[in-house]
Amino acid sequence: MTNDRSDIGPAGAEPGTGPAVLVTGGSSGLGAAVVAGVVKAGGRPYVLDRQAPEDGVPWVECDLADTRAAEAATRELAERAGGLDAVVTAAGMDVPGRLVDVPAETWERVVTVDLLATAAVIRAALPHLERSHGRIVTVASTLGVKAVGDATAYCAAKFGVVGFTRALAAELAGSVGVTLLVPGGMRTAFFDEREEKYRPGSDASLNDPTHVASAVLFALGQPAGCAVREMVVCAETETSYP
Repeated sequence: MTNDRSDIGPAGAEPGTGPAVLVTGGSSGLGAAVVAGVVKAGGRPYVLDRQAPEDGVPWVECDLADTRAAEAATRELAERAGGLDAVVTAAGMDVPGRLVDVPAETWERVVTVDLLATAAVIRAALPHLERSHGRIVTVASTLGVKAVGDATAYCAAKFGVVGFTRALAAELAGSVGVTLLVPGGMRTAFFDEREEKYRPGSDASLNDPTHVASAVLFALGQPAGCAVREMVVCAETETSYP
């Protein structure tokens, strides 16, 4: 990440002195991998999540399905950090099933957490990011560009993240760097609570979340005036892309 304050430096840089990076969903999966990468690069991660992140990482407990609470929690962490240099919206959820079978409140929660909370957190962070000429990385999915059955809520949300991010990049061009990340499936706990038929098989091609986090750090580390607009990062035998 490049701005007027300091950059996320190379691995082994002195911790706790670099840019402040807010990560939603930073206690597990891709979010936790991004947090670890920020720490290793000398940055200062701050986490919004329902579960505590790794010891020592500042965080605020927040259910992102409550978008007003997400905004308030973002402002709280920004104040604690003395401003923000980047936001990575890694939080996400899915409950697959046929539209008629997924309860309405569950369907709407998926869309709220994956799409509306993404916008809410960024909205609250924008005054700080504009001051720091910071960066945003939103996390969509290969199912945000390729639809499949039994995933109407997730596809609706992630297609929304794609459109939202592209529009945001145009809106903020020259003031805040905006990157759309389109990851394929990863080896995380994301699939653990699904019905068996919706879980990847033992031979599924899933990426290591630390590899995807490296791509996030690459986007954050671009020099001033350069923006990585979009990245597709997946296992080389990923079946959901293209």
